[in-house]
Amino acid sequence: MKREGLFSFDKPLAVSAVALSLVGLVFIYSASSYTAELRYGDPFRYVETQAVSLVLGIAAMLFVSRIPPESLKKRAFLLYAIGVVALAAVFIPGFGVESYGAKRWLDLGIFTVQPSEYAKFALMIFLAALASAKGVHTLPRALLFLCAAGAVCLLLLLEPNMSVTICVGAAAFLLLFMAGAKPSHLVLILIPVVVCGVALVFAEPYRVRRLFAFLDPWSSPLDEGYQLIQSYYALGSGGLFGVGLFSSRQKYLFLPFAESDFILSVIGEETGFFGVLAVLSLFVALVVRGSVVAARAKDRFSCYLAAGVTALIAVQTMMNVAVVCGAVPPTGLPLPFVSAGGSSLVCCFAAVGVLLAVSRRSRSPMLSFDVGAAMKESRFRLSGRRV
Repeated sequence: MKREGLFSFDKPLAVSAVALSLVGLVFIYSASSYTAELRYGDPFRYVETQAVSLVLGIAAMLFVSRIPPESLKKRAFLLYAIGVVALAAVFIPGFGVESYGAKRWLDLGIFTVQPSEYAKFALMIFLAALASAKGVHTLPRALLFLCAAGAVCLLLLLEPNMSVTICVGAAAFLLLFMAGAKPSHLVLILIPVVVCGVALVFAEPYRVRRLFAFLDPWSSPLDEGYQLIQSYYALGSGGLFGVGLFSSRQKYLFLPFAESDFILSVIGEETGFFGVLAVLSLFVALVVRGSVVAARAKDRFSCYLAAGVTALIAVQTMMNVAVVCGAVPPTGLPLPFVSAGGSSLVCCFAAVGVLLAVSRRSRSPMLSFDVGAAMKESRFRLSGRRV
């Protein structure tokens, strides 16, 4: 049997993730240098922190890529339980850190971490294990699947963190669909979820204000609509080719969270439509590659695991792009691999490590981007038919 080398993995997948993070470093510096100089006297403050997280993230990716998927399956419940406990720990006084009215961080003394970034990927591992064990073809199994995801979503809502809740819920629903749940069961689950989601929006005044600001941001240009308007200005100024690298004007305290949630606005302003298109092309390459990994996986658990991780990254990316463009109401959600945030970056790289671990043990070499053929092969194989 041929021995696997340290760098024997799906290189296009890893390169896409690293390339996105390097793009992130450049634009985090551009978007944050002025703010960091004012607040800390160091224009490199944010980019230095992100660079450290990048090194840790790549190390995490290489480490996780060596872990066999079956080992993750055996420890799926433990990983899920750790995620739930970590999410609950943010509500412990003195341990959880509150910022902008939300409790989303844990203070570990030397640094803070955001447990939601870990918990959402741990949930995908557990859901993949549930779906691969006995399937989700019956309503009780589908409801068990839903309850596991619902526990994490409930804790996220209590922080509150509506944006990540939507991402996790959407990714879980996609995984339920891909695992073969009956359409009638999906509809039965989806209707109450949508009703509850609408009720939650109208239950909090600030969410209602954000909704109306999304519909007409110029009705409150200095309040709820301010951030979206500034994002429009940034993207509009960029045009097709941008105003030039490091030449953004919106980063001078006009656009809030320019280095994190709205970093795509700065990318659009400085590099224009074609610059944004190039960045999104890297995301497309990563998601397509993740889909092929899932389709070529050697067993159900590996297939569902890769599909869940890929769905989570894809949903979060699409939501961030939609927020920046004003297609959905504004909400705080980082762009994977690109936005400033150590916890997010390390966990995203660890998730790519999971995809690499699955691809390393796939049934056939990962040399093709023919997603259609790969998915057709996967459907025949997982249904028990020979290919």
